[in-house]
Amino acid sequence: MAGAIHSMWSEPGAKPSPRAIPSRYTFGMGALFCDPAMGSMRAMANIRVQTHAPAYIPTDVMTPPLYFDGPASARKTFAFAHGAGVGMDSEFMNHVAAQLGAAGIRVARFEFPYMQKTRADGKRRPPDRAPVLLETGGGAVIDALGRENLTIGGKSMGGRMASMRAVHQENAGTPVAGCICLGYPFHAPGKPEKVRADHLADTKTPCLILQGDRDPSGTRAEINGYRLSAAIDVHFLEDGEHSFIPRKSSGRTQAENWETAVEEMIRFISSID
Repeated sequence: MAGAIHSMWSEPGAKPSPRAIPSRYTFGMGALFCDPAMGSMRAMANIRVQTHAPAYIPTDVMTPPLYFDGPASARKTFAFAHGAGVGMDSEFMNHVAAQLGAAGIRVARFEFPYMQKTRADGKRRPPDRAPVLLETGGGAVIDALGRENLTIGGKSMGGRMASMRAVHQENAGTPVAGCICLGYPFHAPGKPEKVRADHLADTKTPCLILQGDRDPSGTRAEINGYRLSAAIDVHFLEDGEHSFIPRKSSGRTQAENWETAVEEMIRFISSID
């Protein structure tokens, strides 16, 4: 299957459709890699990823396949995890990965085990338990990519797991370069009394939180009352909800908020040494 998958996105201009990422395959000597200059997905050799990982991985095999945007020679890499309900090929993640890649940052996307199963059989599932998410999106991906110049992060749940893993790496004496959370779920919508941010109070790992200022999982007013580490930079997207989309009445557009988010991510990743 490796040859078939490699050829699937090798034609100039070919791009994956929302469900086009194969449900099962075996890597040969490389990984699927998006070259912004060519606008296509192609196989690249000698990238630090597993060379035998299937797209569906049981929870006892934690290293997921990695899908790359941006140059293979990039000095800095961003490991990008998805949120609870949508996989790595959402419109938002596609946009962010493409823009970061075009800016010269290598982006490695992956999916947690439960989402890999959903992609394989079409059946929706709840997220895996936190230890599985943390080991998949944290330990396994970090080991595959290497910690040097690596920023980890994700959308919503993926960002929360990345921030928890960043603190774990820090406490273990093996810190990553930084962490980015896009729409951090400080609490479940409608339950502001149950805040999920204790680990953010004392972290020393540089962290960027991008948040819509009317996000039901943590508004600007709520976040301003939380105790967050000085290492955390919170940037609010004007009138944005959980995916940074503003109301028409605000005079702000989705494109403007998404572009601002990308600009802040590029600034943050570029500033870390």
